[in-house]
Amino acid sequence: MRSSKTTLLLLVLLLLASQALAQQPVWTYPLAANLLENKNGNLTLVSQDAVLDADFAPNNLVRLSLRGVSGPHELRREAAQALVDLFAAAEEAGHELYVKSSYRSYQTQRTMYENRVERYGRDDGVVARPGTSDHQTGLGVDVLNREWAKRDGMTPAFGDTPEARWMEANCADFGFIIRYLPEKQEITKIIYEPWHLRYVGVEVASYIMDNRLSLEEFTQEYTAAIRDFEAQGGDYAALVRQLNAPPAVVMLDETDEDGDSEVSFADSQR
Repeated sequence: MRSSKTTLLLLVLLLLASQALAQQPVWTYPLAANLLENKNGNLTLVSQDAVLDADFAPNNLVRLSLRGVSGPHELRREAAQALVDLFAAAEEAGHELYVKSSYRSYQTQRTMYENRVERYGRDDGVVARPGTSDHQTGLGVDVLNREWAKRDGMTPAFGDTPEARWMEANCADFGFIIRYLPEKQEITKIIYEPWHLRYVGVEVASYIMDNRLSLEEFTQEYTAAIRDFEAQGGDYAALVRQLNAPPAVVMLDETDEDGDSEVSFADSQR
């Protein structure tokens, strides 16, 4: 039980925070500000123009226990659990999925890239340069059906399969997006890859897929929203702290055995 003094302090702090927030401009972007904080790295953009360091390695990698080829496979924990759920839902819908490729380190990507260049005598754009692969985040995964999992290569024709169509229609429900959409090739500089899923979280994935955005476009859009908010005098960091704060303290008309008022925590108004 909290003492009356502790309760009063919490109420004062809550009041001060509410007053500070009330002085801020209205956040108008469709997604809550704290979803865009990217504290856990789920929204990290990796591309030819946004290169990861050679020593970057994601936290919380776990081994996947799913059907797959060319394993073993690993993903970050939250993406791994989401993929388990996606595979289960796909199976219920009559689709048998296989993991083709998951986390790849910078060194592995470099080896793959150099082998491709040596084989064809040039960079044909099929294998990403080291540091520019979405797989290095530990949040990107290639998923195929049984027939395509047996093949040596992958082409956009996989997008015509029932499994690929199901993934595109349902992946956002599990926090994934189709990272390289067919109509975004000029932006991503990557061919249409209907097999490549990227974990960003359910709310963000739903927004991206509903609006048919590339991760590049989404990144530009939400970072512009943060800049505009701050240009209007807003404190984005303070807004995020308020949204992430514990629920508001509410005094109840009850007392404990020592005579202090009971304290409850109401749902925050987000």
